[in-house]
Amino acid sequence: MKAKRSMLNLGFGLTSQVITIILGFFIPRLIMVNYGSEANGLIASIVQIISYFALLEAGVGAASLQALYKPVAGNDRGHINSILAATSSYYKKTGIYYFISVVLLAVIYPLVIHSEISSISIVAIILFSGLGGAINYYFQGKFRVLLIAEGKSYIETSIVTVANILNNVVRIILLLQGVNIIAVQASFFVLTLLQIVAFYIYAKRHYKWMDLSMTPDFAAIGQKNSVMVHEISYLVFRNTDVLILTIFTNLKIVSIYVMYNMIFTIVDNIVQTVNGSVKSALGQSYHEGKEAFVKFYDAYEVYFMGLIFSILTVVYILILPFMRLYTAGVNDVNYINFWLPILFVVIKLLTNARTSSNNLITIAGHFRNTQFRSILESAINLGASIVFVIFFGIYGVLMGTIVALLYRSIDIVVYASRVLLERSPWITFRRWLTNVAVFAAIVFITTKLNLSITSYTGVILWGALLGVIILPIYFLVGSLMEREVFLYTWSYAKKFRTKLKLKRKVAAGQTL
Repeated sequence: MKAKRSMLNLGFGLTSQVITIILGFFIPRLIMVNYGSEANGLIASIVQIISYFALLEAGVGAASLQALYKPVAGNDRGHINSILAATSSYYKKTGIYYFISVVLLAVIYPLVIHSEISSISIVAIILFSGLGGAINYYFQGKFRVLLIAEGKSYIETSIVTVANILNNVVRIILLLQGVNIIAVQASFFVLTLLQIVAFYIYAKRHYKWMDLSMTPDFAAIGQKNSVMVHEISYLVFRNTDVLILTIFTNLKIVSIYVMYNMIFTIVDNIVQTVNGSVKSALGQSYHEGKEAFVKFYDAYEVYFMGLIFSILTVVYILILPFMRLYTAGVNDVNYINFWLPILFVVIKLLTNARTSSNNLITIAGHFRNTQFRSILESAINLGASIVFVIFFGIYGVLMGTIVALLYRSIDIVVYASRVLLERSPWITFRRWLTNVAVFAAIVFITTKLNLSITSYTGVILWGALLGVIILPIYFLVGSLMEREVFLYTWSYAKKFRTKLKLKRKVAAGQTL
């Protein structure tokens, strides 16, 4: 069941990412063409500010998720309900605070921003952009956490994806018709409400046993404040580079950074979708027995790390040819830079290769024990980036991030290995070094091939070809280096296929 749900989560998650990426290319251009760059900038800035309101939820969701893994694994519905009752209480408060924040933003924003767009229009755009999120937090926050804990995030993904498709299609039609921008954002609000209705109907049909009137177990999510520290530190960590570049350099340099970061952010989203599809299975396995969990964990770490390295290898090979095509005709600054892909890849490898160890810390609920380390990572990143940017410009902020990541990634692996797995961290570090060696070898070979890419079609075809070749190489090397992991994974895959065939036979017999 866990394997099936993980596969469903992965399939629905990746499909959602592809659709989001494709549709994301159309709407900003249509807004600029029909309403001007100012309207596009206005909406982008509002969406960015509203996204920070998610910090109101910081801690509650992750703490509740960690608390739910054990009762979900044991099918203890009474305990699940008591945790959800506590979670619901906090989410209702969050929804109210979210609502107040959106209203305050709608009042204050037009007073401090100079724009040709009328204040009334700005207020309406903000309200329609933000109130849907407030209502969603109030009514559906706790249900979303339960779906993820049970490994059913594919349900959430499918509802959100359908809503996003409808939302984007409606917005594109309205934009092509030149409808008022307020009406465009109003459609977003209406479809957000319909999404909430869909969640409500699903909950009523499939979770009739849910009872939020039970005594709330606030102690179960008592680490929410420690989790919030991690969330805020992560937010600071992710957003300091652009802020520092804005202060110490100029907007053209910021533009170069944003262009490269855009590509690697897409990679992050894909990787985290894969991670999220398996995390609930890891969480439940953790509470079912250590020996079985360690085998599952090792298999996940080996092949997830191979996936990360393979994707980033392909991106590294193709990013400069892609950037030459994407920035053709832009002559005010040079976007083609040999060192930036190297620095970005190092950052993403350090960030994502530690994911399995970070998952373990989260699943085990060691938020309070590691919160100081998370703060220190952000402090190192901020301090080192400010110092380095003065001497090295755009390279400086990336170097500062690498320094912080070297400290924290090593620290996370050491903590997870020694404290939680009770073994040497060298096992994980050896896997890192193996993949780094494969990365270096592949890059060295491809530089000798001198790939000629002169079109987007070429980028896509080469990306597909390289992916088909490179991913198996990483998996093969990983399997050869980790024979026990390979045998476990192969056995697990055989059992999964056998169960799948049996279910198909049963289904076919029932049909007949």
